[in-house]
Amino acid sequence: MKKPEKQKKDKPKKVHSLRHQITAYFIGLLFLSILTITVINGAFLEKYYVSKKIDVLLDLRTTLESTDIDELMNSEDEESSRSIPDEIQRACSRNNLSWVVIDSSNTSWLSWGENEKMLQSKLFGYVYDLDEDGGKSHVLKRGDDYTIQQSHDRFAGMDYVECWGMLDEDHYFIIRTPLESIRESADISNKFYFAVGLAIIIVSGMMIMVVTKRITKPISELTELSKKMSDLDFEARYESKVGNEIDMLGDNFNRMSTQLENTISELKSANNELQRDIEDKIKIDKMRKEFLDNVSHELKTPIALIQGYAEGLKENISDDPESREFYCDVIMDEASKMNKLVKNLLTLNQLESGKDAVVMERFDIVSLIRGVLQTMDIMIGQKEAKVIFDAQKPVYVWADEFKTEEVVTNYVSNALNHLDGDKQIEIKLIDEDSRVKVTVFNNGTPIPEADIPNLWNKFYKVDKARTREYGGSGIGLSIVKAIMESMNQEYGVQNFDNGVEFWFTLDRK
Repeated sequence: MKKPEKQKKDKPKKVHSLRHQITAYFIGLLFLSILTITVINGAFLEKYYVSKKIDVLLDLRTTLESTDIDELMNSEDEESSRSIPDEIQRACSRNNLSWVVIDSSNTSWLSWGENEKMLQSKLFGYVYDLDEDGGKSHVLKRGDDYTIQQSHDRFAGMDYVECWGMLDEDHYFIIRTPLESIRESADISNKFYFAVGLAIIIVSGMMIMVVTKRITKPISELTELSKKMSDLDFEARYESKVGNEIDMLGDNFNRMSTQLENTISELKSANNELQRDIEDKIKIDKMRKEFLDNVSHELKTPIALIQGYAEGLKENISDDPESREFYCDVIMDEASKMNKLVKNLLTLNQLESGKDAVVMERFDIVSLIRGVLQTMDIMIGQKEAKVIFDAQKPVYVWADEFKTEEVVTNYVSNALNHLDGDKQIEIKLIDEDSRVKVTVFNNGTPIPEADIPNLWNKFYKVDKARTREYGGSGIGLSIVKAIMESMNQEYGVQNFDNGVEFWFTLDRK
């Protein structure tokens, strides 16, 4: 038989693990968030600090405005800073503020912080519009009697945020704070936040891997289950319990697996029945004619023997009791052979006519063979045969279990009746991808090659004398042929130097 060509398999698509994808997405999102915040800090944190410093400068201006400056300027303390209220001192120290207040005549002044003379000179230049910084000041906010600006001090080599203007009609003021501390704080904040962010990414990544493993484990199980179902393996079941909708999906997979198995069983039965019906309609007439011819031929000899020995008994050809008993034994033996022939013919007729429907089901062929050997144990002992069957693990197949048992029984019985030499029978199961090949080998004389094509025909006998000796009718292998063809399976025989092997196949999927 010509083997079907193997179909080209599609190149499998590269599939990424869901666990790795989720982990990568979360870590990427964390990294993007931290990077975004770092960029935002770098771009806007300094401006935010400056806006807050502007509020601080305005608060101090308001405080100075509500303070009696003349009284503080006329204080007799050796150091003018001692007369400044504690509230103002704390605010200046906390916010790194320096300030100077002068009267309109520039004869009296009050200050806090370093570079008092320089600040006094700078305020004088602002009041009288003397551009000491070369126009490098950038105005941030302007009020009725004050101006807030960002300027560069070329002597200190630093940038400042300054607020200057009039406190009242007799006093001018300038308050400033260095931007260097703001920039340094922003830089430290960004570095710290980035370092902490990396640590968070590492720790979170490890936690995400653990969590995603727990989340994706049942999904991976469902994926493997669906793969087995696509290969028509319905033994696998979803077993994980995570307490969410995935469990419901797994239960649905289990129910679907059971329903698919039942449906496939029904479809296989229906498909086999349909194929058999089409072929049987063509063969029915031919089968009836062959059946009548063969039955007439097979019954002619035993009927003649029964008739002859019965007439001998009636005419008392021999008065010897032993002879009469022999005549009766011959009549009973021939009647038994006729009864067996009729039963086999009825079985074969039912198979070939399609009246005995094939029921496809899934069962363990190993258990079936062991059951047949156990049933035939007495016959095996009588023949002094040695049967070898080493299969241990279950091998599940799709077939009609009852009819498969009849095929195995016919093969083993045929092997027992043709044993020679070592009287050894060996039964094997050979895996052929989607099928299982069952072989039954017996020691004995090989079958002549000319007789092999006719073995499966009804009433055909290779050695007629030996066949009649054990009561064979030449129908057993015809029954095997009818059963295997009803299940659309293959069967055959092969000669070896030391014996003969009969075989048949069954579907695993």
